[in-house]
Amino acid sequence: MTTADQRAARGSVDKFAQRRQMLALSASSTIAQRGFANTGLREIAKHSELSHGSLHYYFSDKDDLIAESIWLFKSECARRYDEAVATSLSCDELASRVAEEMSRTLRDESSMHRLWYDLRNQALFGTGFGETIVRIDELLEKMVWSILTRHAELAGRPSTLTPPLAYALVDGMFQHALIRFVRGDVDAVERLRRECESLILASA
Repeated sequence: MTTADQRAARGSVDKFAQRRQMLALSASSTIAQRGFANTGLREIAKHSELSHGSLHYYFSDKDDLIAESIWLFKSECARRYDEAVATSLSCDELASRVAEEMSRTLRDESSMHRLWYDLRNQALFGTGFGETIVRIDELLEKMVWSILTRHAELAGRPSTLTPPLAYALVDGMFQHALIRFVRGDVDAVERLRRECESLILASA
């Protein structure tokens, strides 16, 4: 294969991947609103502006589409804290900025977070996106640890937690707040902000 052929092949793969991402993002709100159990490719097409044929062409099945949707969402979420980690100049500033973002995403994107926990539970029963769940969990654990590592640097003390424990605490805190929020607890967002800030400050 010539260099030109190789470039053309790579371009074709890139366009295919870009189209997959676009379709997954377009379908994400429908998937999040309906949940895993009530969602198939036909239902996604019916309740969105996407065609059933295009979904079948780019995704092998609904698990493939849902896995792509949740990966795009959660990987983007994980990057939102990078700036706070890189630019915060004090422990209080870092904790405040992270807590504000965490409470904002609970308030504004609860349906996608609810889908994430739905899929993580479904993966325990052997559905087709277990590898994606593992990748996301690993990514989120690194995100949490980068925040607490920076806090420890600013505090001048080592963290009292390990990466797995830190992630388990933050994940449990967020999931509990999400459950309260979707059940109508109007104080859940502000409570999460305070709990997140306190957890970061107490971590070193």
